[in-house]
Amino acid sequence: MPSTSLLTDPSGQLHKKVMRLMGNRFEISAVTPDADFAETCIDAAVDEVSRIETLLTTFNPDSQTNQINAQAGIAPVMVDQEVFALIGRSLKLSALTQGAFDITYGSIDQRLWNFDTSMTTLPDRETARQSVQLINYRNVLLNEADHSVFLREKGMRLGFGGIGKGYAAERARYVMAQLGITSGVVNAAGDLTAWGMQPNGTPWTIGIADPNTRQTAFSTLSISGFAVATSGDYEKYVLIGGKRYSHTIDPRTGYPVTGLKSVTILAPNAELADALATPVMVMGRSVGLHLIDQMPQVGCILIDDHDRLFTSKNIRLHQ
Repeated sequence: MPSTSLLTDPSGQLHKKVMRLMGNRFEISAVTPDADFAETCIDAAVDEVSRIETLLTTFNPDSQTNQINAQAGIAPVMVDQEVFALIGRSLKLSALTQGAFDITYGSIDQRLWNFDTSMTTLPDRETARQSVQLINYRNVLLNEADHSVFLREKGMRLGFGGIGKGYAAERARYVMAQLGITSGVVNAAGDLTAWGMQPNGTPWTIGIADPNTRQTAFSTLSISGFAVATSGDYEKYVLIGGKRYSHTIDPRTGYPVTGLKSVTILAPNAELADALATPVMVMGRSVGLHLIDQMPQVGCILIDDHDRLFTSKNIRLHQ
């Protein structure tokens, strides 16, 4: 477990730790007058995230994810109920988003996409399509009887980059709440879940970043009791022929998505928020908004390539 010092605000109520977990910056905060209790609870949350990372990572050949990948096209692999259930929920989201969300994206041919200054042309459509030919959530077979997972095609690979951080953040929140932390925030590199109130008794709020000036928030949103995730192209993209191409690849076509600079999802839990942010960017403004408007207690904020702001029908921003 990463060792970091506990940071406490001047009021003595808000305690937090910042550390690197799952290859990302995690900031875990707890509201309580007892610093020792806060540290115990935050450490328990860190342990939970580390446990989940061990299950889901693709950087350890012994992880359950890599065991599934190694047996692609060969044989089913029995996994823990937790991993089995997460894959099941992922496949339902794939169906809901018509494949815009797909955990089999791990098989994409990354050699085509470096998104740096050396990238001056896009591959032709057929080459791009070939690069994603193994991405197909329908080829993930689940057997409820023995909790086994089978990838039909050799070369297929699962990857939880689109849902894993959100799941881990939600589990960290659950662990802290079970231990008695009634207010806090878990921020997993922008996948954020908040509960209770700030030390001053007001709801937790976040600033929605202006994609053109990352340090500037153009509005705020109350998020107590909710989770938020943002997907954007402002950190990694290329300009080719005057057109902006996001680093986000549409798993259905193999081409970068265009049209939106950022998508912010507000949802009841961090797993769902995380899993919806990228597919809404893939689906585009009209289809993405239509999807979110059909989902109870889920909202979204979109900024398009022309810096226009769009929100789902249930979002009220504070300027």
